[in-house]
Amino acid sequence: MQPSPGTTATNARTGIFWMVMTMLLFVSMDTCAKYLVSHYPTMQAVWGRYFFQVVILCVVLAPRLGEILKTQSLPFQLMRSLFLLGATLCFFTGLGTIQVAEASAIMFTAPLMLTAAAPFVLKEKVGVRRWISVLVGFVGAMVIIRPGQGALAEGAFWVLGAAACYACYQLSTRALSGQDSVLTTLFYSALLGAVIMSFVVPFHFVMFAPLDWGVMALAGTFGTLGHFCMIKAFTNAEASQVAPYTYTNLIWASIIGFILFGTLPDIWTYIGAGIIIGSGLYIMRRERKIRY
Repeated sequence: MQPSPGTTATNARTGIFWMVMTMLLFVSMDTCAKYLVSHYPTMQAVWGRYFFQVVILCVVLAPRLGEILKTQSLPFQLMRSLFLLGATLCFFTGLGTIQVAEASAIMFTAPLMLTAAAPFVLKEKVGVRRWISVLVGFVGAMVIIRPGQGALAEGAFWVLGAAACYACYQLSTRALSGQDSVLTTLFYSALLGAVIMSFVVPFHFVMFAPLDWGVMALAGTFGTLGHFCMIKAFTNAEASQVAPYTYTNLIWASIIGFILFGTLPDIWTYIGAGIIIGSGLYIMRRERKIRY
């Protein structure tokens, strides 16, 4: 039986709500990371983000942990998790010199990179208009980065690397679609990062102040809840309905950055973000039109 139009509309609104909450939680995690990388080695901040997420997932999923660890695609799970770890390392490194809102705007290029890579990796057809949109989107990224701007440009290029890793992570997620449960994929994403960084962090560890242990735990909590909200968003609505609301993270990042750090992105960041968002929305529209 087909859902009624009213039910479909309600589900879409629910999915949009969960996606907006996802962005708020991810920006909150990034804000914790911004604080941590300003006071501690980046490797230590990355370790804490994954370690506490694994702890939380182990506690919440304890009764089903044995079942969740079973995977039909271990090599793909590990590859996907490595891409996510690479994205986190690059993003946290970039946060050492740029603000969360600027970093969030540059991360909008990830879907553009995904579109550019799809023909070569997934053998998907990408038309001329979508290729032009990808190029326009990268022009927007250059408006934000403004090569030659010293620390800003260096940090921005780290975040651009994070966007590239995240696009590969999304490609791996597509390849895994339907093979393992969402919880299995979520757990392996956190587990591999925690294991690898636990071997690395002793060489970079600086003792945390008592309060900063709490900030680290918050980063892991925000990350875990953010992934949960994302699952809820895609469970209630189609990806094409909720994906445009991922751009609300720039709004959250601007608000939180102003409240906590007294900073706002400059006008070029908003102009560049607008160009990238416009390109991304056009690509989504074209993909939806071609699909249906």
